[in-house]
Amino acid sequence: MSEIPERQEVVELAKRRGYLYPSFEIYGGVSGFWDYGPLGTSLKNAIVGSWRDMYVVRHGYEEIETTTIGKEDVYEASGHADGFSDALASCPECGTFFRADHLVEDHTDIENADGMPKERLAEILADEGVPCPSCGATLDNARVEEFNLMFETNIGPGTARKGYLRPETAQGIFVDFQRLKRYYRESLPFGVTQVGRAYRNEINPRQGIVRLREFQQAELEYFKRPDDEIDVSPVEDVEVRLYPVEEQEDDDGEPFVTTVGEAVEDGVIESETIAYFVGRSQEWYESIGIDPDRLRFRQHLPDERAHYASDCWDGETLTTFGWIEVNGIADRADYDLRKHAEYSGEEMGVWQEYDEAVVREETVADPDMSVLGPEFGGAAGGIADALREKARDEPEAFEGDEVSVTVDGEAYTVSTDAAGFERREVRETGENVLPQVIEPSYGLDRIVYSVIEHSYDEDVIDDEERTVLRVPPKVAPFDAAVFPLVSKDGLEEHAREIEEKLRQAGMRVKYDGSGAIGRRYRRHDEIGTPLAVTVDYDTKEDGTVTLRDRDTTDQWRVEKDEIIEEIESVVEGDG
Repeated sequence: MSEIPERQEVVELAKRRGYLYPSFEIYGGVSGFWDYGPLGTSLKNAIVGSWRDMYVVRHGYEEIETTTIGKEDVYEASGHADGFSDALASCPECGTFFRADHLVEDHTDIENADGMPKERLAEILADEGVPCPSCGATLDNARVEEFNLMFETNIGPGTARKGYLRPETAQGIFVDFQRLKRYYRESLPFGVTQVGRAYRNEINPRQGIVRLREFQQAELEYFKRPDDEIDVSPVEDVEVRLYPVEEQEDDDGEPFVTTVGEAVEDGVIESETIAYFVGRSQEWYESIGIDPDRLRFRQHLPDERAHYASDCWDGETLTTFGWIEVNGIADRADYDLRKHAEYSGEEMGVWQEYDEAVVREETVADPDMSVLGPEFGGAAGGIADALREKARDEPEAFEGDEVSVTVDGEAYTVSTDAAGFERREVRETGENVLPQVIEPSYGLDRIVYSVIEHSYDEDVIDDEERTVLRVPPKVAPFDAAVFPLVSKDGLEEHAREIEEKLRQAGMRVKYDGSGAIGRRYRRHDEIGTPLAVTVDYDTKEDGTVTLRDRDTTDQWRVEKDEIIEEIESVVEGDG
């Protein structure tokens, strides 16, 4: 594991080199909002492209795009309207707001205060004499209440129709499920992906770049039959660092390295489908520059799981902010589809044909109301319902000439003929199945920051210290930089010609003719550009250029006609 840099060094490089800018900086900024500069946008787009390559191209899970504003009904059904909240503490002296669970974690030995009842959090603040981080007054009488994290808005003029900025991208997929199941011809399993913005009105974001109020997610909703699992064999040998509940609850417990196959075999991860996506996530993270020694998958403790999740494993990266969650792989069961079916009144099941028709015996009662009505009067309807239920649950009760039922505590006897009892064969060709959902969800902004920090390195080249971003070439903001050795004697024209040739070949190229050549090398080392193409006087004589590798600083000569092939070799990982 490379040495973890100082946080300020990474943040300053990100701001200085055009990766990340504080939003509204000229107006003093607002916590929880950051903009992407040119390099940051390029890096993020490359990471998103790599994610799409993994799930959309190689797995065939198709992508949709849904609105970022949702009707109130949607979030009432999903549970966000009532349950998507954090504990808000307000200082009685200065009126500043804070996350109550964060205050408790900062001033006590409690590690997972998130999810504690608000009353208990208030007690701890008072008992421990926790001071207000703003004014220093003790929070003995601090009020703690639930604060819903969704941004509220109105749809149309007035206040008649309430809406919310979406807190996650998943609900759009669930709301569109009726259309999607038809698109997939009601054939399970299938996966639907979405990349887009989400919004959470955080109380007091205190982790800068990694705690945002507006952020981007990449999610897959994988719909399957309840008893189906993905085969883990393609990833069974992938090594992962796991931190299951048992280890977290053990005073001496620690994360441990195992393989995906062993994790399933040993029962550490119960769902093979979750294990499969853990393995794929591990492979993907390593490919985009996440240090495997600073990556783990931590299982949610029972009291921290989301209201919809029966199990969840978070991908976490170790950064200067500590361990931060970068993705979650959750078993959402049928919670979302069941809730939307309940609130909308629409059918969310998927009709599944059997391989072979199933023939079973069914017992039913079809009471003769022309007999029951005159004999039992107003009780006849209740007696008929009781007979139908008894035929289903106790068919042996109809074997005699009479059958007895109880309605509202009173016993009634009916002739078997009047009960209309019969046994019949039913041929079933399929059934309506409410799919189970496994959701791998990725926080792209935190992933981008983790890649920057994990790629950050300092070394000494020719007795000179340098800063270098060892970003994998496939996601680096540029494929190559093109330098004229000097901006005279026609070298600039040759360099511009090569730049244009590389652009026409579809490469991301940066022309840089400013300053001494050594300074330009250092500048692009810090940016993370994997290769530099230098045009010098020999280029005019023999048509060759110098290629320089960012990581090793090795240099070699190649013909101009070979530049594209050389760069492609490095970017595609063959060089």
